[in-house]
Amino acid sequence: MFTISEIDSIVEKGIFSLDLKGEPGELYNPIEYLISIGGKRLRPKIAILTYNLFSDKIDRSIIYPALGLEIFHGFTLIHDDIMDNAEMRRNQLTVHKRWNNNIAILSGDVMCIKSYQYVSEAPADKLKKVIDLFSLTAAQVCEGQQYDMNFESLSFITMDDYIKMIGLKTAVLIAASAKIGSIIGGAPSATSDAIYNYGYQLGLAFQIKDDYFDSFGDSALFGKKIGGDIICGKKTWLLAESLKRCDPAKRKTLQDLIRRNDIGEKEKIERVLSIFDELGIKSAAEEAMDSYHKKAIDALSTASLSKDQRDRLIEFADTIINREK
Repeated sequence: MFTISEIDSIVEKGIFSLDLKGEPGELYNPIEYLISIGGKRLRPKIAILTYNLFSDKIDRSIIYPALGLEIFHGFTLIHDDIMDNAEMRRNQLTVHKRWNNNIAILSGDVMCIKSYQYVSEAPADKLKKVIDLFSLTAAQVCEGQQYDMNFESLSFITMDDYIKMIGLKTAVLIAASAKIGSIIGGAPSATSDAIYNYGYQLGLAFQIKDDYFDSFGDSALFGKKIGGDIICGKKTWLLAESLKRCDPAKRKTLQDLIRRNDIGEKEKIERVLSIFDELGIKSAAEEAMDSYHKKAIDALSTASLSKDQRDRLIEFADTIINREK
């Protein structure tokens, strides 16, 4: 099996080799721009990693589908940034800010189409299973984004609401990437299902960590302005947990703060973070991430895996939970 570092290199080499040029330039240049500004490349990495558990032959039959998963993720980021009116992505201007909304929408659409072209390079005998899973997942991601948008107008959501939303918006694509890699690699169905569950739980931990970084991270590392979710009124794990822990008076104060637009952004962020600190939300989020990390590892108990295969998946999960950006 390849090391995680070697898989990182395989993915970066694949990303570098992508030919996303085309005319008109206004349509294709934003795609190249988004792919070029970096990212964690989590989805292609986990796809190649789970494939490599069962096969050492790294060729276009896995590299292209893995890159397709990253291209699809890029499409969701472009559209997500428009809906959030986000200005920065990975310390660079978002596509809609560098160009405009119309160009960003169309470029995102083309990315979605190209993602299917790349995923369709899966081996013919695995293609239907891969495309069926990818198509289901693509629809689920859109459902999750709609829930996210719906929640912005609500003053209160439960933790169950939040987990349902991020399960669809984030976790299912990570889970599907893991399962697609294992399918192409030739894993037994029960093992692929267990790997999907592993990826799903890991995806929940991953998103909670993103929420955590938005409030408690280093903007230079995170690539976004700290407190952006607070300004947008996004329903994050931190907010859902705070609303659960608040007494009625404190809950009303927090809800009013999140809705207010008549105070400066800096003051709003500081006041919300003060409530988070008072409620112990930072340590609670860390405990939640650890819990989902454990659930990811526990999900492998039903998989027919060797110790080396299991250890590689545990090692990868550790890199997700211990990341600094």
